Amino acid sequence: MCFISITNPLDDRMKYQKSWKGEMQVSQWAEFEAFVEDIMKAEHIPGVAVAVSENGKTIYQKGFGTRDLETNEPVTPDTIFGVASVTKSFTALAIMKLVEEGKLQIADPVTKYLPQFQLIGYDDIDDITIHHLLSHTTGIATMKRVEQLDGFDEHLRYINKVERTVLGRPGEFICYNNDLFLLLGAIIEQVTGESYQDYIKKLLLKPLGMNRTTYSLDELQSFDNVTTPYVLEDGKPKPCEWPTLGNYAVGGGIRSTVKDLLKYGNVFVAQQEIIGHESIARMAEPVHYTSGNSFYGYALQITPNYSGVTIVEHGGGQPGVSSNFGFIPERGIVAAVLTNLSDVSASAIWLAAVNTALGLSIDQKRSTEPHFDMKPEQLQRMVGTYRSGEGLEVNITLEDQKMMATVSDKTYELRASDESTLVVMMPIEKPIRFFFDEDNDAWAIFLGLRMLMKQVS
Repeated sequence: MCFISITNPLDDRMKYQKSWKGEMQVSQWAEFEAFVEDIMKAEHIPGVAVAVSENGKTIYQKGFGTRDLETNEPVTPDTIFGVASVTKSFTALAIMKLVEEGKLQIADPVTKYLPQFQLIGYDDIDDITIHHLLSHTTGIATMKRVEQLDGFDEHLRYINKVERTVLGRPGEFICYNNDLFLLLGAIIEQVTGESYQDYIKKLLLKPLGMNRTTYSLDELQSFDNVTTPYVLEDGKPKPCEWPTLGNYAVGGGIRSTVKDLLKYGNVFVAQQEIIGHESIARMAEPVHYTSGNSFYGYALQITPNYSGVTIVEHGGGQPGVSSNFGFIPERGIVAAVLTNLSDVSASAIWLAAVNTALGLSIDQKRSTEPHFDMKPEQLQRMVGTYRSGEGLEVNITLEDQKMMATVSDKTYELRASDESTLVVMMPIEKPIRFFFDEDNDAWAIFLGLRMLMKQVS
């Protein structure tokens, strides 16, 4: 008996398209890997981990370099790094869950749950709401960090008496304020009757199977494949201690892996049912403009209309940590990048990974700042030293008709993009927005989500 096989030409075409798509993706990821290696070399990064998923399926994961320069052990997708301020979205998600359960409201004043929250000399304390804590729009500038404080009650006493700068009314300005953000942890404890960390574990870490994720430095010692954190000194990575953080763990205390962060990210792209879609969407709604085409929401930064999709992300930085995490809701894409060196381009690596997953040019930017010719007298009014409460200092100088910025002992050339903005020219351009008073003198700059105040000589 003879069997005749009839082949459908459409099947052949689909097989060819799948094969071609696979080859194209392999080629694109090879370009991405070369991009990562170039950044690692240029910025002296010991180790990087990257993972990307689409609709709950991992489409790329890889470790680059070493987690420890002394032992030369390789980074893998299971290597534990610090995630720093990526932690903030965990806290915000917990708050949104309590809103969903009717246990609090976003518009509630902070004093409803923390009546001991006071700011000496600030008369309208009840105007500061949970919404303002989540979006860093309290109108209170960054404060000096005191990581040795023990418990939220002690931190509330510190906030009350510490010297602070009032930028304006709540909602008027955006300025990162870790000391006020961490009050969300105190609110969670007040509402649930549980410790903040226990509540996050119960709500997210355990149900999602994030078994290599922890807040605890003691628990961290029990894991294998943990990175050594590094800071750059004299052009070379030098090991540093993990920061203890104290109450600041609410906004930066998680240590995790890129694989675990994909599990977490799937909550945001409807692959895990921890919280309702409306609550997730609320977190990713723009609250305040930041720069370029981007806005800040609730512990997430949003760039709408990025080649037809929305980029939602958050970065983080600590001694020994540079991180970036986020998702593309329309495509179900989640991406995470973790590194073990401070102040490096995790954000650039993350965007390159997202571009690769979207099939875009690897060097496409969130936005491109225009070029603007500024008169010398306009440039001169921007010159000065600017400082945040946390101690970040930026020195703006005019040298041979060129604007320069010195940040953390690194000096960068600047260019103007409009009458109130200078741009740091880096792998990803960073705009510095200037604020002027009635006399047209600069009184602050906005950089890295922080307002830095001009220092009076």
